[in-house]
Amino acid sequence: MKISVALCTFNGEKYLQQQIDSILHQTVKVNEIVVCDDGSGDSTLQILQEYHNQFPEIFRIYSNEKNLRSVKNFEKAISLCTGDFIFLSDQDDIWEEIKVERYLNHFKQHPTIDVICSNGYLIDDNNTQLEKYTVWDVPQILKSNNLDYFKIFCTIGNFATGASMAIRKSFVEKILPFPLIDGFHHDEWIAVIASEENRFDFINDKLFSYRIHSEQQVGGISYPKDENSKEKMIQKFDVNRTPKSFREYKIKFRTFNDKEKKFKEYLQNTPDTTLERLLNYIQSEHDLLKRKIKSEKPLLSFIFNFLYR
Repeated sequence: MKISVALCTFNGEKYLQQQIDSILHQTVKVNEIVVCDDGSGDSTLQILQEYHNQFPEIFRIYSNEKNLRSVKNFEKAISLCTGDFIFLSDQDDIWEEIKVERYLNHFKQHPTIDVICSNGYLIDDNNTQLEKYTVWDVPQILKSNNLDYFKIFCTIGNFATGASMAIRKSFVEKILPFPLIDGFHHDEWIAVIASEENRFDFINDKLFSYRIHSEQQVGGISYPKDENSKEKMIQKFDVNRTPKSFREYKIKFRTFNDKEKKFKEYLQNTPDTTLERLLNYIQSEHDLLKRKIKSEKPLLSFIFNFLYR
């Protein structure tokens, strides 16, 4: 088995070496690290070249002629990987040394699974672990071994972040190209497509450290570690929970409307049968919610129909 890492960089000089070192020191060695740099203006490329000089058989470095941004840069990096398994990597995290080994064992034990994510730690600029809840705690908080991943990802939100993701090479053709939809990232797309076919799984072990800092392109994955935050996470991600307040109903309605609007706008210019299928599923779930509210809470139904016309 050949192991690839798809690493995207952009002005990552501050933390890049820690991440690369953690990848190189895995208990199961990786075979290639494909780096796509998105036009860095700092010493990122110099750092990468030094690693390439030291490990020429492992590093393949590409410098983009124009800035692609995160989604399309990861699309490029993944497409260039040649390994049987592809691990996505941010430039500023740190992997636990058993991460690759643990993921590969899970892939071997579950041959129908094509995409895996895991739980992780939060760290700050100084590598200090932060005591917070994260979106990766959702499976444990919901206390279920049979989560409907597809329904959660498609109608609520994503906890399968790219920093924790690994993919079978054989599944890549099903996820590329990534659609460019505002607020809908490549990791969410991968998770939705994989979970629709029951090919997604989640490992609750914490196998990487995700860095929180001001230069991140994407964030917003942590919550204060208190009972109030825990309850809000349950309210948001439990697809079997009946909303109990105006706020909960409003969040669900707004989530459905936002996704429907973004998907429809994209499909107006770019036909996509997969996205059309996802949109139909979202609309059907939205219609179920509308009928339920209309029968049980007609006043709320009137208000939401007015707000989200």
